Amino acid sequence: MSGTLEKIQAIVGQQLGIESSKVIPESNFQKDLGADSLDIVELIMAFEEEFEIEVDDQASGEISTVQQVLDYIENN
Repeated sequence: MSGTLEKIQAIVGQQLGIESSKVIPESNFQKDLGADSLDIVELIMAFEEEFEIEVDDQASGEISTVQQVLDYIENN
């Protein structure tokens, strides 16, 4: 398990108030983890701060799973 995934799991777990172990790459933020649109915006902001990246509006609208976040961070 990569350190990046562990950081993502910790952020998502804290933001959504769930066990970070339930946050797996296949998890969909809305369907599997119960995030609403405001939660997703807050998660994107937390990822930007933690990983010192900027997620553009188009990309943030396309991110729906943990794996997509992981891929975006590793490619940017």
